[in-house]
Amino acid sequence: MKTLIGGAIAVLLGVVGLAVWFGEFLNLLAGCIPPVLLLGGGLALYLGFDELKDSWKKDEGIDAPVDDDKTKIAELEKELNELKK
Repeated sequence: MKTLIGGAIAVLLGVVGLAVWFGEFLNLLAGCIPPVLLLGGGLALYLGFDELKDSWKKDEGIDAPVDDDKTKIAELEKELNELKK
């Protein structure tokens, strides 16, 4: 019950404060939007470039196993099957 009353008082004070200082609120909002866009855009660029680098690696076949690896994998699978028996 105390939380409900406290929340109602906070909402009431917020509405009154927003009505009284609406111009200052708009100034604050205008000052916050550019840095948020800058940081969000930078993060999106970083993540997009990282994803692009991953796709380049897949296209080049760097992560693909070589013939030597394939023979080693086959030998290990045979050994594993023998150990299971």
